[in-house]
Amino acid sequence: MRMGGGPQMQMSIPMTPMVKRLIIINVAIWLLAVMILQKIFLSEPYIFQYFGLIPDSFLFDFYLWQPFTYMFLHSNSFFHILFNMLVVWMFGSELEARWGSRFFLIYYLVSGIGAAIIYIVCSFVYYLFTNDINPLLAPVIGASGATFGLILAYGMIFSERMVLFMFIFPMKAKYFALLLGVIELMTLLDSGFGSKVANLAHLGGVISGFLFLYFYTRWKHNKTTNKSYRHGRRLKLVVDNEAQDKDKKGPRYWN
Repeated sequence: MRMGGGPQMQMSIPMTPMVKRLIIINVAIWLLAVMILQKIFLSEPYIFQYFGLIPDSFLFDFYLWQPFTYMFLHSNSFFHILFNMLVVWMFGSELEARWGSRFFLIYYLVSGIGAAIIYIVCSFVYYLFTNDINPLLAPVIGASGATFGLILAYGMIFSERMVLFMFIFPMKAKYFALLLGVIELMTLLDSGFGSKVANLAHLGGVISGFLFLYFYTRWKHNKTTNKSYRHGRRLKLVVDNEAQDKDKKGPRYWN
């Protein structure tokens, strides 16, 4: 991944194709499944119970789809989905323009699913040590794990770009990402699982995104190095001696 990015602040952010699809899907599910089906027609929050992330259901009832489906659900609060979709648009569009739609979607899903897995593992370990079962039973919903992964990637790739903290205070993207991570960590250490906000899932998105970028970058580097090495060996071994006799300027190599 190329680090850097100019120091200028982005004043106009075009919406890229995959970002647009993700926002449409999230808003449609929120309106149809949460605000209409669950809130009006269902007597219990069955959408959250079956498709939100509940560690107990994942571990013992084998609701294996939950680490994927939870990131497309949001609470009844309009501001919950508003802020998440703003992050997807503001940070995701530039990342998609840099990476391409396919890799952007993979990264988005890896960050969100990775955040869910980290949350499940940590909540289960917490239960083993404290016997507090509440974190295993409370549903986690929202795209925040994936969006925190986007913020991390933006801070790494466009590190010198100026962004607005709290939409007011300008700061470099790398400090913005670091500051949000520190805030989430301090809140988690202070409130633990007692907060209504799943700070652990947010940090899980940061960790998952970082690990994915780190190992993907190393894999690409090793792949390129090995390919260049094998290509160089072929060039040395396969020589067209007949062509070399005809062309005194030097040998011709075949791939």
